[in-house]
Amino acid sequence: MEKLKVLIPTDFSVQAEYAFLMVKKLAEKAEVETHFLHVLNVPDTVSMDLQGNIQTCGEIDVKYIVSQKEIAERKLNNLKSLYGAHLNVKLLLGKTTETILDFSHGGGFDLIVMGTKGAWGMKEKISGTETQMIARKSKVPVLSLMCDRSDLLIKNILLVHNFHEKGSQDLSFLHKLIKAFQPKIHFLHITPERTDARLEEIKDAMNSFALINQLDNVAMHILNDKDVENGVIHFNQMNDVDMVCIGTHGKGSLFHSSATEKLINHMFKPIISFHLN
Repeated sequence: MEKLKVLIPTDFSVQAEYAFLMVKKLAEKAEVETHFLHVLNVPDTVSMDLQGNIQTCGEIDVKYIVSQKEIAERKLNNLKSLYGAHLNVKLLLGKTTETILDFSHGGGFDLIVMGTKGAWGMKEKISGTETQMIARKSKVPVLSLMCDRSDLLIKNILLVHNFHEKGSQDLSFLHKLIKAFQPKIHFLHITPERTDARLEEIKDAMNSFALINQLDNVAMHILNDKDVENGVIHFNQMNDVDMVCIGTHGKGSLFHSSATEKLINHMFKPIISFHLN
């Protein structure tokens, strides 16, 4: 059975529960090693030693931080009581996004799984979501979802890519999902231009991508649409895929989010984002 090492960053919300339910779905077909991480968001002037003792610069009440740490530890231990003693739990102090990224990059994880509330309008432009920020910066693929997907059947995975970008990608996470669930992979190339004259060129690029990245059981689709986000949404409306897999260059900014980040914030399908080479 294929093995997946999965990280679930948790704030003990219902969205984090959705993430765990998604991991349970993965565990039906794969051996999953699950790690919960809670980050106590504190300033740089607060630190914790290996024995769990708290130190501050003096401006912040140590007793308050200790009480928050104890509450978080009880909640983490409660997860083990609810979901199983085999689960791994970890409490760290620091800035939430940076701490999750540092822990995931050093832990040899195959996947980060995060629930998200999504974001629209000015909230998206100014703050976005924690999941969006993690997906932008993480070297580990991120599986995000907005609701309970415990009834999900992973039979059709949509891989969205600009197939003019040649070369291999790190799709080890996808290969593990394929080995576990045996889904059909749907390649989707989205272009705002008429493609009649370049149809064969795009198909050749898709075939080359499949060969280089050792993917078979593949269906190939080319769609005219104004942008990637709309193309994915419209393709899903026509075909109802189970999961979307899409790469990102990690170049989002304060007032701009990539197509991948927009889909994370707007689409009610599980989305796996990964960094492109």
